[in-house]
Amino acid sequence: MKMEKHNTATKERGMTLVEVIVVTSLFGILMLAVGESVASLYRYNSYTIAQAYQVDHARRGLETLVRDIREMGYADDGTFPLARMETQLVGFYSDIDRDDSVEYVEYELATSTKLIKRVYNATGTPPTYDLNTPEETYTLSEYVQNLNQATSTFYYFNGNGEEITATSTVTDVQYVEARIIVNIDPIRDPGEFTLRSSASLRNLKDN
Repeated sequence: MKMEKHNTATKERGMTLVEVIVVTSLFGILMLAVGESVASLYRYNSYTIAQAYQVDHARRGLETLVRDIREMGYADDGTFPLARMETQLVGFYSDIDRDDSVEYVEYELATSTKLIKRVYNATGTPPTYDLNTPEETYTLSEYVQNLNQATSTFYYFNGNGEEITATSTVTDVQYVEARIIVNIDPIRDPGEFTLRSSASLRNLKDN
């Protein structure tokens, strides 16, 4: 009796067109979700980094303001140290570069969001100050929101800690405080940062 030998190996079957389409679609959806997550993470981190940079930039600007106020003194022509005291501008005489001449300095929230510093040097004999054109101009922050929030930038106080608002009492000012609100995009997180700093007018003569 002959025994017949049967091949029991099964034939391998490839993916059908429908399966290929399904797998490709699922892979595309997965890659799209991953790509969007990465892009969102990048956008958020970029915003956070940019916000942190501007806050640090503004903080260093306030440190410069405090240093300049502490060096405030009488002008080379004898003018009283504090010249202008406004809610968005403070102007004073100060030897900011530690040389033999006193400069006139202004800090101002000049546009809707830009905080700047201007420096004017005395010239001639007797010395005079031309306040039409500054010798130097610095941008301390481009994203200050004080004006947009109707908030003062500079505050002035007498020796008793009482706030002074009238310019006629400029000689009573004993220290100046600056408060700035920094946010590169007010409608997005992580939100605004409020920075505060103050300095006394320690070089003034007693009245």
